[in-house]
Amino acid sequence: MTITDTTVTSDTEPPAGGACEDGHGHGPHGYSQQKDQHLKRLRRIEGQIRGLQRMVEEDVYCIDILTQVSASTKALQSFALQLLQEHLRHCVADAALKGGEEIDAKVAEASAAIARLLRT
Repeated sequence: MTITDTTVTSDTEPPAGGACEDGHGHGPHGYSQQKDQHLKRLRRIEGQIRGLQRMVEEDVYCIDILTQVSASTKALQSFALQLLQEHLRHCVADAALKGGEEIDAKVAEASAAIARLLRT
């Protein structure tokens, strides 16, 4: 999947079966094909957080620390949005193909995740 400012494209079709059936198993998740990129991105975010710790240790000016907090928060929100998009394209799309009660459960699960993201 590729995400730009306004465009989302899918590089893969949702797989049949797999971990999306119950939403909590191990195995092919929507992010699996981008796993290395996600881990790299999370390591960068981790570095930003370590930078915040260093700034506090070095008594950096409050506003400069807050600017870094804002950047770190934005990076995490962007990561969460990408993960949510992959979940919708993979797990929710897979449930839609199967139909029945599974789609209702996946939509409710995704809606709850969106609500949690909006509360932050």
